[in-house]
Amino acid sequence: MPTLPSIKHCLLGYRELGFSTNTRRVLRTWRPGQAPQPEVLFQARALRALERGTSIPDKEYNIYVAGSPGLGRTYLVERFVHERARKEPTPPDLVYVHNFTDPDRPVLLSLPAGHGRILKDMLQRAMRRLRRDLPRHFEKASYQRSQSKLLAQLASAREDLMGKMEETAGRHGFSLAIDSTGGIALTPLVEGKVLTSEEYDRLDAPRKRDIKAQSSAVLTALSDLTRQVNRCEQEFRIQEQRLETAHGASLVDRLLAPVRRKFAQHKAVLTHLDQLREDILENLDRYQGRPEHEPKTPQEPSPEAYLDSFFQRYEVNLFVDNAETQGAPVVQEINPSFANLLGCIERETEWGSLYTDFTLIRPGAIHKANGGYLILRVDDLMGHPLAWEGLLRCLRTQLSRLEDPSDHFDSLRTHSISPEPVPLRVKVILIGDDETYEILYANDERFRKLFKIKAHIQETVDRDAASIQAYAHTLDAMLRHERRRPFTKDAYAALIDHATRLAEDRTRLALAFALQREVMIEAEAVARARNVRVVDAEIIRETLRERDYRNGLYHEEFLRDYDRRIIKVRTHGREVGVANGLSVTQIGEYVMGLPHQISCTVGVGHGGIMDLEREAELGGPIHTKGMMILKSYFYNRFAQDKPIVLSGSICFEQSYAEVDGDSASGAELAALLSAISGVPIRLDLAFTGAVSQSGAIMAVGGVAAKVEGFFEVCRRHGLSGTQGVIVPRDNVDNLVLKDEVLEAIRAGGFHIYAVSCIEEAMEILTGMRAGVRCKNGRFSPGSLFAQVDERLSELARLAERTQPRRKNRRSAAARE
Repeated sequence: MPTLPSIKHCLLGYRELGFSTNTRRVLRTWRPGQAPQPEVLFQARALRALERGTSIPDKEYNIYVAGSPGLGRTYLVERFVHERARKEPTPPDLVYVHNFTDPDRPVLLSLPAGHGRILKDMLQRAMRRLRRDLPRHFEKASYQRSQSKLLAQLASAREDLMGKMEETAGRHGFSLAIDSTGGIALTPLVEGKVLTSEEYDRLDAPRKRDIKAQSSAVLTALSDLTRQVNRCEQEFRIQEQRLETAHGASLVDRLLAPVRRKFAQHKAVLTHLDQLREDILENLDRYQGRPEHEPKTPQEPSPEAYLDSFFQRYEVNLFVDNAETQGAPVVQEINPSFANLLGCIERETEWGSLYTDFTLIRPGAIHKANGGYLILRVDDLMGHPLAWEGLLRCLRTQLSRLEDPSDHFDSLRTHSISPEPVPLRVKVILIGDDETYEILYANDERFRKLFKIKAHIQETVDRDAASIQAYAHTLDAMLRHERRRPFTKDAYAALIDHATRLAEDRTRLALAFALQREVMIEAEAVARARNVRVVDAEIIRETLRERDYRNGLYHEEFLRDYDRRIIKVRTHGREVGVANGLSVTQIGEYVMGLPHQISCTVGVGHGGIMDLEREAELGGPIHTKGMMILKSYFYNRFAQDKPIVLSGSICFEQSYAEVDGDSASGAELAALLSAISGVPIRLDLAFTGAVSQSGAIMAVGGVAAKVEGFFEVCRRHGLSGTQGVIVPRDNVDNLVLKDEVLEAIRAGGFHIYAVSCIEEAMEILTGMRAGVRCKNGRFSPGSLFAQVDERLSELARLAERTQPRRKNRRSAAARE
């Protein structure tokens, strides 16, 4: 191995790759329950946003909680909101009742929490008793006597008037007869006897004319008496109705009196009771089983069915019941369809047609959360465009109008009702990711106006003693909440180390508690299979290995191809113009790093450096940018005193899929410098890192997976003790490696080099000094860059030497 001072400086030891804080040492003094409210430490920024958003009652200050799935977004919001809601007042109940003035516009009543249920129960009991007792109430002797008295008065008046009518008819020589329909018939009298029709026919014409004239005069005289009879009957009916109303009112008032006393302070309820009383008294005949409509066909419902339908108007629709609510309501709707979110007016089939009334008005989540908090997931809500539009409309107007979603389309509308709108005072909290927030913010002006608070969910937190203990407390709380088997402190330590690996940073902890919960569940299953009562660190490590094995099929297939040398990647020896690069691929939750051979060829010509991935349309835009930066560095370093005249190409060997990212630009530059200088590169090393125009090696992603991927290939090919990976120095904190890799580094069988510039990387790869430019414009003698510079000068001379021949051939072709 080269012993250049810079190489020793770049080599990382086992201690440098360990975690900054010893997890087990920190947890040694930790006790469950000693770190309350860890979310205050983990999500201070999000909690401050939630605090500010919930403290502002204005309609524009709804909240969008943004973060990646698996970070406990919903748990954080629910915990915060429930704690805050307990301290807030309970909102009132909402009930819909029949509008006796306009039945198509049901009336909304607001009552103190719990009173809606009381009103409904009291009115139901009163109406049941009224329907039961009112028919018997009219059978009382007092009422029967009063009614009989009125009938007697009517009969007496009728007899007097009928006697006067008979007397008047007899005085004029006629007999009076009244048929069953109340019609009057006059028959002439001759010598006190009724004149028969045969006798009448034998009379002469003058006599007949006299009888007709006299009958007309008699009828005129009797008409006044007839009107008096009709007035008597009408007066009887009025008095009978008054008697019936007065008698029924005594029972109605007695049954409604408890309701009036209970709701004496609610004017709207008293107004409704007055209208209800008036409607009952106007329809007393229905309580006595005398429906106005009789069925005409057997298919029509019975009179009892008509009566039941009629009595629905006296029901109370308990729209929102807060009797059991403590503080402000907190509602989370997991299926925010239009009806589930915004409520609806249901319809029933009655006598072959659709029917609806105020009893079929159903609340939505926004009504149940009124006066409190409504929690929705954006991905659920976006699946229901009409619900989203309706939600924004409700928030903008602070009113909820119960309507049919079909009303928003140009279709034939059916008859419906228009309930009184519900005033809203609700705080909506949407839970989603950052990408959806940006889309809504950029494309929906209403969203910008109504969701002014964004709460960012933090993905990682600093790894220190306080956060480690708080993390352990959170895991322990999850365990106790789900009543699982106990975990040892070492098990918690293993989970916390796994959180550091998930964060891909030795100084951070990933707050992916959903993923940690999965590990805990699977670890408990392993303990159960072993018949062990306590989960320890070894079970956690076995669980993690099992998860890797379960998800690593594709990785294993690739490694098999490396073993069989189908994928040509060498882990021993040296070669000119060839370097080992590293790539990372994620399949589901599994991340695998794989080495790739990068080769470069250079020759005389004017074609420049060609990126074969781009030419084949397999290179993504970031990869193309990395190649352009590589060329910029190359020209800036070596084209100060001469033109760069060459023809070369760089490619990923055996790469048949799209390549993107700039993490291989450092290895590509190393292969190019090797191909030009003729200095071979070590193939027992792999190189990952992005190069800048100044030659700095910059941080890349997935560095731990890349190191582990190359280590696994080397292990399968046989560890030589010289193999390793060159990484950017800025990525050192991201080297959260598996135990087997760390053990190999501890034993000296594998090495990690951290570099800051391409010069350091080339010295490690070639064993030569990179060299610096001297005052005479040349590079340090015997250095790598000096050989590159000399070779470029030679290529320029060779290209210049062939230039006249090309010109002569072009001139001859032109003359011909």
